[in-house]
Amino acid sequence: MADRDASEPPGPAAAAELRNFLSEVPTPAAVGHRIVHSGPHLTGHTLIDARVRALLADVADLAPLHVTPALPVVDAARELLPDIPHVACFDTVFHKDLPAPARAYAVPERWRAEYGLRRYGFHGLSYSWALQRTAQALGRPVDNLQVVLVHLGGGCSACAVRNGRSVDTTMGLTPLEGLVMSRRSGSLDPGALLWLQRRHGLSTDELDDTLHRHSGLLGLSGISGDTRDLVRARAEGDAAAALALATFTLSCRRGIASMAASLDRLDALVFTGEIGEDQPEVREEICSALAVLGVRGGLLVPELEDLMREGLRRIDQGRSGVPVLVVATGETQQIAAETRQVLGM
Repeated sequence: MADRDASEPPGPAAAAELRNFLSEVPTPAAVGHRIVHSGPHLTGHTLIDARVRALLADVADLAPLHVTPALPVVDAARELLPDIPHVACFDTVFHKDLPAPARAYAVPERWRAEYGLRRYGFHGLSYSWALQRTAQALGRPVDNLQVVLVHLGGGCSACAVRNGRSVDTTMGLTPLEGLVMSRRSGSLDPGALLWLQRRHGLSTDELDDTLHRHSGLLGLSGISGDTRDLVRARAEGDAAAALALATFTLSCRRGIASMAASLDRLDALVFTGEIGEDQPEVREEICSALAVLGVRGGLLVPELEDLMREGLRRIDQGRSGVPVLVVATGETQQIAAETRQVLGM
């Protein structure tokens, strides 16, 4: 019915922006909030009350780029719309039944039991949407599909789905683990962090800021965390941009291959997220080097407007290789669906 997009993360002006938007539209029946991390105590999408709000504050440091700025928006929306239900929709819920070997870190029992150190996985709302669209495109039930889903955007991850359930994923306790991302480092030798602290005196805050905001594609290229900029710069002979893209696509291939190791077969490889849907060069460079998995290059390049209108496209040439699909990102639609389900609407 109406929408309003903001180019910057939520900040002090979010409440005023939300108030202005609500003054122009009909009063909603409910509000769905994307919350990236559920923490250990919330395992399903849920109504936000005082208890849930306190639990969210307690896990904000596990996803500081996401949960910390989201909570003031939750508070503003609840204050502006106090008489309607607010539902927290979590990216972690899709992965809540990860098998124990995929969930566990190889650390002492005390760390796992007392500190709660485990792998959660993220991008679950995006994966839920993409999985349903993939099943429709292939004409097969979700519970008879084994696929690797890849969300490539500001954050990047891959996920193995066996018969409708997430059985492995590249992100872990936090959204910092796994693939190289736009500005996040992805997985890094933990020994390197200890060495940086001991040998070079880097503080926890310095490590946190650098790994979350100044690494990934931006750190490698020195110019941008946007693959579109890097593709152009590489074409102009920028060696650092070329290295950034090569490292990124290798990281994606590693992630996809590791996810395939948790499946019996590969029924499809599915791309979603802003990079996944709008960067054909990246998709081609990933797929053309995955022949070992039966994935082939020479992908079709759908017009972005057509993809956005239709919602998905199969882009492999339909020969003997694994089907490759692109699904338009559907986190907002999935939040709406999950909110309705929680409320029985």
